[in-house]
Amino acid sequence: MSTAMNFSNKSFTPRPPDKGAFPLDHFGECSAFKERFMECLRRSGYESAACRQSAMAYLECRMDRRAVFSKMFLLFSSFLLRQLMANEPLEKLGFKDLINEKSEEKPEK
Repeated sequence: MSTAMNFSNKSFTPRPPDKGAFPLDHFGECSAFKERFMECLRRSGYESAACRQSAMAYLECRMDRRAVFSKMFLLFSSFLLRQLMANEPLEKLGFKDLINEKSEEKPEK
Protein backbone atom coordinates (compact mmCIF):
# COMPACT_ATOMS: atom_id res chain seq x y z
CA MET A 1 0.00 0.00 0.00
CA SER A 2 1.38 3.39 -1.02
CA THR A 3 1.26 6.34 1.32
CA ALA A 4 0.53 9.82 0.02
CA MET A 5 2.66 11.37 2.75
CA ASN A 6 6.07 9.91 2.09
CA PHE A 7 8.65 12.04 3.87
CA SER A 8 11.59 9.70 3.45
CA ASN A 9 12.93 11.55 0.38
CA LYS A 10 13.18 14.97 2.05
CA SER A 11 15.41 15.96 4.90
CA PHE A 12 15.29 19.14 6.92
CA THR A 13 18.53 20.79 7.97
CA PRO A 14 18.03 23.44 10.64
CA ARG A 15 20.02 26.65 10.38
CA PRO A 16 20.66 29.40 12.89
CA PRO A 17 18.91 32.77 12.54
CA ASP A 18 20.54 35.23 10.14
CA LYS A 19 20.97 37.92 12.79
CA GLY A 20 22.05 35.67 15.67
CA ALA A 21 20.61 35.47 19.17
CA PHE A 22 17.96 37.78 20.57
CA PRO A 23 18.58 37.62 24.36
CA LEU A 24 15.69 37.93 26.77
CA ASP A 25 15.33 41.18 28.67
CA HIS A 26 15.72 39.60 32.11
CA PHE A 27 15.98 42.93 33.92
CA GLY A 28 13.06 44.57 32.12
CA GLU A 29 15.16 47.42 30.76
CA CYS A 30 12.89 47.81 27.73
CA SER A 31 9.61 46.59 29.23
CA ALA A 32 7.99 50.07 29.06
CA PHE A 33 8.66 50.18 25.30
CA LYS A 34 7.38 46.62 24.91
CA GLU A 35 4.18 47.46 26.82
CA ARG A 36 3.56 50.54 24.64
CA PHE A 37 3.99 48.39 21.55
CA MET A 38 1.66 45.68 22.89
CA GLU A 39 -0.97 48.29 23.87
CA CYS A 40 -0.76 49.77 20.37
CA LEU A 41 -1.29 46.32 18.88
CA ARG A 42 -4.38 45.75 21.06
CA ARG A 43 -5.83 49.17 20.14
CA SER A 44 -5.24 48.60 16.42
CA GLY A 45 -6.73 45.12 16.34
CA TYR A 46 -3.25 43.58 16.09
CA GLU A 47 -2.43 45.45 12.89
CA SER A 48 1.34 45.75 13.20
CA ALA A 49 1.66 48.40 10.46
CA ALA A 50 -0.17 50.86 12.71
CA CYS A 51 2.43 50.35 15.46
CA ARG A 52 5.68 50.77 13.54
CA GLN A 53 6.74 53.84 15.57
CA SER A 54 6.38 51.82 18.79
CA ALA A 55 8.22 48.86 17.26
CA MET A 56 11.08 51.11 16.17
CA ALA A 57 11.33 52.66 19.66
CA TYR A 58 11.41 49.17 21.24
CA LEU A 59 14.19 47.99 18.93
CA GLU A 60 16.16 51.20 19.54
CA CYS A 61 15.89 50.56 23.28
CA ARG A 62 17.18 47.01 22.84
CA MET A 63 20.14 48.23 20.80
CA ASP A 64 20.98 50.96 23.35
CA ARG A 65 20.76 48.84 26.50
CA ARG A 66 23.31 46.39 27.77
CA ALA A 67 22.41 43.37 29.84
CA VAL A 68 24.76 41.88 32.41
CA PHE A 69 25.14 38.13 32.35
CA SER A 70 27.12 36.31 35.01
CA LYS A 71 29.28 33.46 33.84
CA MET A 72 30.73 30.97 36.29
CA PHE A 73 34.32 30.10 35.51
CA LEU A 74 35.65 27.66 38.09
CA LEU A 75 34.92 29.33 41.43
CA PHE A 76 34.99 32.92 40.21
CA SER A 77 32.16 34.90 38.72
CA SER A 78 33.01 37.19 35.85
CA PHE A 79 30.58 39.63 34.33
CA LEU A 80 30.13 39.85 30.62
CA LEU A 81 28.41 42.82 29.00
CA ARG A 82 26.18 42.02 26.04
CA GLN A 83 23.66 44.12 24.21
CA LEU A 84 20.06 43.01 24.18
CA MET A 85 20.29 43.37 20.41
CA ALA A 86 23.21 43.99 18.08
CA ASN A 87 23.39 47.51 16.68
CA GLU A 88 21.83 47.56 13.27
CA PRO A 89 20.89 50.55 11.10
CA LEU A 90 17.15 51.13 11.36
CA GLU A 91 17.00 51.33 7.57
CA LYS A 92 18.02 47.67 7.41
CA LEU A 93 15.26 46.79 9.88
CA GLY A 94 12.57 48.25 7.62
CA PHE A 95 12.15 51.69 9.19
CA LYS A 96 13.71 53.85 6.44
CA ASP A 97 10.44 55.67 5.75
CA LEU A 98 9.94 56.51 9.45
CA ILE A 99 13.48 57.87 9.72
CA ASN A 100 12.86 60.10 6.68
CA GLU A 101 9.66 61.39 8.33
CA LYS A 102 11.60 62.27 11.50
CA SER A 103 14.22 64.22 9.56
CA GLU A 104 11.52 66.13 7.65
CA GLU A 105 9.78 67.11 10.91
CA LYS A 106 12.96 68.70 12.35
CA PRO A 107 13.26 72.38 11.41
CA GLU A 108 16.41 73.43 9.58
CA LYS A 109 18.69 75.79 11.53
